[in-house]
Amino acid sequence: MSDVKEYLRDYILQEFLPGESRENLTDDLPLRTSGILNSIKLLQLIGHLEEKYGIAFDAHEAGNVANFDTIEGMASLVSSKKG
Repeated sequence: MSDVKEYLRDYILQEFLPGESRENLTDDLPLRTSGILNSIKLLQLIGHLEEKYGIAFDAHEAGNVANFDTIEGMASLVSSKKG
């Protein structure tokens, strides 16, 4: 799961937080509830993860704030989908 976390961290920093320090993007930093990931950015992230990992998220999974609020939550969901 750590490889998924690092990939997510790199992607989020590159796409949504350019110039932000890697150390500031911790595994438990709230991304959705803090407004870093708005609905459009979230859809972009979900589409990217589905394509990269060959998985699909159900609407209830994408709509569940806990699944996509932190890197920890996202990595856990992606890892469970990858099997």
